[in-house]
Amino acid sequence: MSDRNIIVHRLTRRFGDFTAVDDLSFDVGRGEVFGFLGANGAGKTTAIRMLCGLLRPSSGGAEVAGFDVARRPEQVKRRIGYMSQRFSLYPDLTVQENLQLFGTIYGVRRRALRERIEEMNDRLAMEEWRGLLVGSLPPGWKQKIALAAAMLHRPEVLFLDEPTGGVDPLERRRFWELILDAADGGTTVLVTTHYLDEALYCNRTLIMADGQMKALDRPRTLMERYGARDMDDLFGRLTRGGGE
Repeated sequence: MSDRNIIVHRLTRRFGDFTAVDDLSFDVGRGEVFGFLGANGAGKTTAIRMLCGLLRPSSGGAEVAGFDVARRPEQVKRRIGYMSQRFSLYPDLTVQENLQLFGTIYGVRRRALRERIEEMNDRLAMEEWRGLLVGSLPPGWKQKIALAAAMLHRPEVLFLDEPTGGVDPLERRRFWELILDAADGGTTVLVTTHYLDEALYCNRTLIMADGQMKALDRPRTLMERYGARDMDDLFGRLTRGGGE
């Protein structure tokens, strides 16, 4: 069994004359937390959708959890958790009903699902919301439910597209405790975020601009390499022409 749960080789996606992801190559190890940074329009979400088997590459390729994303997308989908920027929750169902539905879709058995929902309710402090309709909740609360739904089945690979957007600082810490615990248990995590300080939680960070990779290494190593005082400074140097 490979110790790399994500392998990307020259991955490219074009929409007509526009290249959203341009010749992207990297790999992510088992149990690694991998940061995926870039401004809006950098190509992050397009890349993630290809890695999840939801969008076919124009050229190049990738393997996730040992399966080719273009040839075996259904096998990929069974082994991943995906939290998108846009909520995939059902607004007319309660919090409890949403979690039960997603757990069933992922094939979690009844007893295990009950235990997993209890664990998520406890870890993310959601117990009091069980009976509330998801559509009535504020965005930050929906983020918590979406994260719980993506993690219920203990996926081999977890894709989180801006999971902490709109979440207050205390809840952001709780999110990251859960994410890091999952990685400690062997789950590979690829995460995007606009909170650049969160990159310091990651083992390695890839920075994208205009569909291309600009840098990839440990966050503190990158800051030292480019003489950046913090992640915001590093991001500015690499995405606004101040890098190498």
